[in-house]
Amino acid sequence: MKRQLKRLMADESDVTIIEPLSNWRLVNLKELWEYRDLFFFLIWRDIKVIYAQTILGFLWAILNPLIQIAIFTVVFGRVAKIPTEGIPYALFSGVAIVPWTYMSTAMTNSSQSLVSGQAMLGKVYFPRLIYPFTSILAKLVDFSISILIIFALLIYYQVYPTWNLLYLPVLVFFMMTASAGIGLWFSAMAIRFRDIRHLMPFLIRMLMFSAPIVYSASTIPSDYRFLYSFNPIVGIIEGYRACFLGTPIPWQFVVPGLLTALVIFLGGMIYFKKMEHVFVDVI
Repeated sequence: MKRQLKRLMADESDVTIIEPLSNWRLVNLKELWEYRDLFFFLIWRDIKVIYAQTILGFLWAILNPLIQIAIFTVVFGRVAKIPTEGIPYALFSGVAIVPWTYMSTAMTNSSQSLVSGQAMLGKVYFPRLIYPFTSILAKLVDFSISILIIFALLIYYQVYPTWNLLYLPVLVFFMMTASAGIGLWFSAMAIRFRDIRHLMPFLIRMLMFSAPIVYSASTIPSDYRFLYSFNPIVGIIEGYRACFLGTPIPWQFVVPGLLTALVIFLGGMIYFKKMEHVFVDVI
């Protein structure tokens, strides 16, 4: 009898109890850390898939935004002659196109991350948040390379960075938060509504022309600027211009845009968590 009791106690000590997360906790950071190897593997896989068997390799990270800068400079700078407050148009557009290229690709890839990874999604358990966050972090490699374009343009036009450059980490966090928030919303929605794959190109175009990428935010009528400032991309683009060009930081655009980005991100986390339990069944 004593031996049986000891066995039962030993067996109970080896039992692992899996419980659902508390309702108030959106992210289990401990669990994400335990799956960090899978996280890093998926990030590295995304990077390798893009540039595997390519001739130019990582140079595409520079070539893609560089071509856009050249086209925008000719069309909007020389033909349309859009005012840039005395800044050379190549530099004016380049400082905006580099972060926008990151955001557009990160949002698109993140929105389709669960659908494209459905083969592994239903076979093993891992934190589902890894999928949308993988695209957000993987695209930072391209962004880090393409930002060399901005420094090259600064050298060419002899524009010297100021102390505003210290705000760059804040703007990178701002940029990642806005991209991740939209990615969380649409990745969770794409499980049920496959139209998201067709919707994203239209959304990206709308966001591009609603943000001051080809024009300056100062051209917006003053009556609409307060409402316009709640577009997070406005604060990001104008913030990057101030950061690299040394103009005053446009807090009137940065602060409302950052608040909007945080709301979108938190809302995306809540919606993602709410839908998480049906991912495998629906997909």
